[in-house]
Amino acid sequence: MNKTLQMVFTNAGGRPVTISVVDPREDLTETEVTAAMDMLIARNVFVSAQGALVDRVGARVVSRGVSTIFG
Repeated sequence: MNKTLQMVFTNAGGRPVTISVVDPREDLTETEVTAAMDMLIARNVFVSAQGALVDRVGARVVSRGVSTIFG
């Protein structure tokens, strides 16, 4: 099963920006993820077309699996 950590931010233009990390650690905590998101904001690591990231909205781990029916 493929897993992706999706971190959702708001940019300077008020629009949502999602940054995805493939195969995140299984034991991530809310504290670790919020600290990482705060660091990305503080250091202006990513800038979108609408400006810098200014606030965190949330984070989620998305799991996706494929089941072959035939072939």
